[in-house]
Amino acid sequence: MDRERSAEETGFKRDMLAALPNLRAFAVSLTGRHHLADDLVQDTIVKAWAKQDHFEPGTNMKAWLFTILRNEFYSQMRKRGREVADTDGVFTSQLATHPQQYGSLDLQDFRKALEQLPPDQREAIILVGASGFAYEEAADICGCAVGTIKSRINRARNKLQEILGVTGEADYGPDANDAAVIKRAFAS
Repeated sequence: MDRERSAEETGFKRDMLAALPNLRAFAVSLTGRHHLADDLVQDTIVKAWAKQDHFEPGTNMKAWLFTILRNEFYSQMRKRGREVADTDGVFTSQLATHPQQYGSLDLQDFRKALEQLPPDQREAIILVGASGFAYEEAADICGCAVGTIKSRINRARNKLQEILGVTGEADYGPDANDAAVIKRAFAS
Protein backbone atom coordinates (compact mmCIF):
# COMPACT_ATOMS: atom_id res chain seq x y z
CA MET A 1 0.00 0.00 0.00
CA ASP A 2 2.84 2.44 0.84
CA ARG A 3 4.60 1.53 -2.40
CA GLU A 4 1.41 2.18 -4.40
CA ARG A 5 0.90 5.54 -2.66
CA SER A 6 4.53 6.47 -3.32
CA ALA A 7 4.15 5.63 -7.03
CA GLU A 8 0.99 7.76 -7.23
CA GLU A 9 2.77 10.72 -5.59
CA THR A 10 5.73 10.34 -7.94
CA GLY A 11 3.44 10.36 -10.99
CA PHE A 12 1.45 13.27 -9.62
CA LYS A 13 4.63 15.23 -8.93
CA ARG A 14 6.05 14.45 -12.40
CA ASP A 15 2.85 15.53 -14.17
CA MET A 16 2.63 18.67 -12.07
CA LEU A 17 6.23 19.64 -12.83
CA ALA A 18 5.68 19.03 -16.55
CA ALA A 19 2.86 21.59 -16.53
CA LEU A 20 4.96 24.36 -14.92
CA PRO A 21 6.05 26.14 -18.14
CA ASN A 22 2.46 26.32 -19.39
CA LEU A 23 1.21 27.44 -15.99
CA ARG A 24 3.82 30.19 -15.86
CA ALA A 25 2.96 31.40 -19.37
CA PHE A 26 -0.74 31.54 -18.50
CA ALA A 27 0.05 33.31 -15.21
CA VAL A 28 2.19 35.92 -17.02
CA SER A 29 -0.65 36.53 -19.46
CA LEU A 30 -3.08 37.05 -16.60
CA THR A 31 -0.88 39.17 -14.32
CA GLY A 32 1.27 40.99 -16.86
CA ARG A 33 4.27 40.77 -14.51
CA HIS A 34 6.76 37.95 -14.21
CA HIS A 35 7.27 38.21 -10.45
CA LEU A 36 3.53 38.14 -9.81
CA ALA A 37 3.18 35.22 -12.21
CA ASP A 38 5.87 33.28 -10.35
CA ASP A 39 4.07 33.88 -7.05
CA LEU A 40 0.76 32.83 -8.61
CA VAL A 41 2.26 29.62 -9.98
CA GLN A 42 3.83 28.86 -6.61
CA ASP A 43 0.50 29.37 -4.84
CA THR A 44 -1.16 27.13 -7.42
CA ILE A 45 1.36 24.33 -6.92
CA VAL A 46 1.10 24.54 -3.13
CA LYS A 47 -2.70 24.34 -3.32
CA ALA A 48 -2.60 21.50 -5.83
CA TRP A 49 -0.14 19.54 -3.68
CA ALA A 50 -2.29 20.03 -0.60
CA LYS A 51 -5.40 18.93 -2.52
CA GLN A 52 -3.88 16.11 -4.56
CA ASP A 53 -6.37 13.68 -3.03
CA HIS A 54 -9.07 15.67 -4.92
CA PHE A 55 -7.39 15.02 -8.27
CA GLU A 56 -8.81 12.04 -10.14
CA PRO A 57 -6.03 10.01 -11.79
CA GLY A 58 -6.61 9.61 -15.50
CA THR A 59 -8.14 13.07 -15.90
CA ASN A 60 -6.38 16.11 -17.37
CA MET A 61 -3.81 17.33 -14.83
CA LYS A 62 -3.02 20.42 -16.92
CA ALA A 63 -6.65 21.54 -17.01
CA TRP A 64 -7.01 20.89 -13.27
CA LEU A 65 -3.94 23.02 -12.52
CA PHE A 66 -5.07 25.80 -14.88
CA THR A 67 -8.42 25.90 -13.09
CA ILE A 68 -6.70 26.23 -9.71
CA LEU A 69 -4.42 28.97 -11.09
CA ARG A 70 -7.33 30.87 -12.62
CA ASN A 71 -9.37 30.68 -9.43
CA GLU A 72 -6.37 31.75 -7.35
CA PHE A 73 -5.76 34.69 -9.70
CA TYR A 74 -9.33 35.93 -9.35
CA SER A 75 -9.22 35.47 -5.58
CA GLN A 76 -6.05 37.55 -5.39
CA MET A 77 -7.53 40.22 -7.65
CA ARG A 78 -10.52 40.59 -5.36
CA LYS A 79 -8.15 41.02 -2.41
CA ARG A 80 -6.07 43.63 -4.27
CA GLY A 81 -9.02 45.85 -5.11
CA ARG A 82 -7.44 48.82 -3.39
CA GLU A 83 -4.10 48.72 -5.23
CA VAL A 84 -3.13 51.13 -8.01
CA ALA A 85 -3.90 49.58 -11.37
CA ASP A 86 -1.70 50.07 -14.43
CA THR A 87 -4.34 49.23 -17.02
CA ASP A 88 -2.94 51.46 -19.75
CA GLY A 89 0.65 50.31 -19.13
CA VAL A 90 2.07 53.78 -18.35
CA PHE A 91 4.15 52.61 -15.39
CA THR A 92 5.15 49.39 -17.10
CA SER A 93 6.26 51.11 -20.30
CA GLN A 94 8.61 53.35 -18.29
CA LEU A 95 10.35 50.27 -16.90
CA ALA A 96 10.99 48.56 -20.23
CA THR A 97 13.31 49.32 -23.13
CA HIS A 98 11.49 49.34 -26.41
CA PRO A 99 12.71 46.54 -28.71
CA GLN A 100 14.48 47.23 -31.99
CA GLN A 101 13.15 44.30 -34.04
CA TYR A 102 9.88 44.49 -35.92
CA GLY A 103 8.70 41.22 -34.42
CA SER A 104 9.16 42.57 -30.92
CA LEU A 105 7.27 45.72 -31.83
CA ASP A 106 4.47 43.65 -33.35
CA LEU A 107 4.33 41.56 -30.18
CA GLN A 108 4.12 44.70 -28.08
CA ASP A 109 1.24 45.96 -30.24
CA PHE A 110 -0.45 42.58 -29.90
CA ARG A 111 -0.13 42.62 -26.11
CA LYS A 112 -1.69 46.08 -25.96
CA ALA A 113 -4.51 44.92 -28.19
CA LEU A 114 -4.95 41.80 -26.06
CA GLU A 115 -5.28 43.97 -22.94
CA GLN A 116 -8.15 45.84 -24.60
CA LEU A 117 -10.22 42.68 -24.88
CA PRO A 118 -12.85 41.94 -22.24
CA PRO A 119 -11.42 39.52 -19.62
CA ASP A 120 -13.60 36.59 -20.69
CA GLN A 121 -12.53 36.90 -24.35
CA ARG A 122 -8.86 37.38 -23.44
CA GLU A 123 -8.94 34.35 -21.17
CA ALA A 124 -10.57 32.17 -23.84
CA ILE A 125 -8.17 33.13 -26.62
CA ILE A 126 -5.13 32.64 -24.38
CA LEU A 127 -6.29 29.22 -23.22
CA VAL A 128 -6.99 27.95 -26.74
CA GLY A 129 -4.63 30.01 -28.89
CA ALA A 130 -1.55 30.30 -26.68
CA SER A 131 -1.81 27.44 -24.19
CA GLY A 132 -3.04 24.84 -26.65
CA PHE A 133 -6.17 23.71 -24.85
CA ALA A 134 -9.02 22.22 -26.84
CA TYR A 135 -12.31 24.12 -26.78
CA GLU A 136 -13.75 21.50 -24.44
CA GLU A 137 -10.85 21.81 -21.99
CA ALA A 138 -11.02 25.60 -22.04
CA ALA A 139 -14.76 25.41 -21.38
CA ASP A 140 -14.11 23.16 -18.36
CA ILE A 141 -11.47 25.55 -17.02
CA CYS A 142 -13.75 28.57 -17.44
CA GLY A 143 -16.83 26.74 -16.21
CA CYS A 144 -18.95 27.45 -19.28
CA ALA A 145 -20.30 25.74 -22.40
CA VAL A 146 -18.09 24.89 -25.40
CA GLY A 147 -20.24 27.13 -27.60
CA THR A 148 -19.60 30.03 -25.24
CA ILE A 149 -15.82 29.51 -25.55
CA LYS A 150 -16.06 29.36 -29.35
CA SER A 151 -18.12 32.55 -29.37
CA ARG A 152 -15.67 34.35 -27.07
CA ILE A 153 -12.73 33.31 -29.25
CA ASN A 154 -14.47 34.43 -32.44
CA ARG A 155 -15.31 37.82 -30.93
CA ALA A 156 -11.74 38.13 -29.57
CA ARG A 157 -10.20 37.36 -32.98
CA ASN A 158 -12.46 39.87 -34.72
CA LYS A 159 -11.71 42.55 -32.12
CA LEU A 160 -7.95 41.91 -32.35
CA GLN A 161 -8.10 42.25 -36.15
CA GLU A 162 -9.97 45.52 -35.75
CA ILE A 163 -7.59 46.94 -33.13
CA LEU A 164 -4.47 45.90 -35.05
CA GLY A 165 -5.85 46.96 -38.44
CA VAL A 166 -5.39 43.51 -39.96
CA THR A 167 -7.37 43.11 -43.18
CA GLY A 168 -5.72 40.09 -44.80
CA GLU A 169 -2.63 37.92 -45.24
CA ALA A 170 -0.63 40.80 -46.71
CA ASP A 171 -0.65 42.41 -43.25
CA TYR A 172 1.58 39.62 -41.90
CA GLY A 173 5.33 39.31 -42.36
CA PRO A 174 7.74 41.88 -43.75
CA ASP A 175 6.53 44.91 -45.69
CA ALA A 176 7.22 45.21 -49.43
CA ASN A 177 10.62 46.92 -48.98
CA ASP A 178 11.88 44.41 -46.43
CA ALA A 179 10.55 41.49 -48.48
CA ALA A 180 12.54 42.68 -51.51
CA VAL A 181 15.73 42.89 -49.44
CA ILE A 182 15.17 39.42 -47.98
CA LYS A 183 14.45 37.99 -51.42
CA ARG A 184 17.72 39.42 -52.83
CA ALA A 185 19.70 38.21 -49.80
CA PHE A 186 18.52 34.63 -50.16
CA ALA A 187 18.45 34.42 -53.97
CA SER A 188 20.81 31.79 -55.38
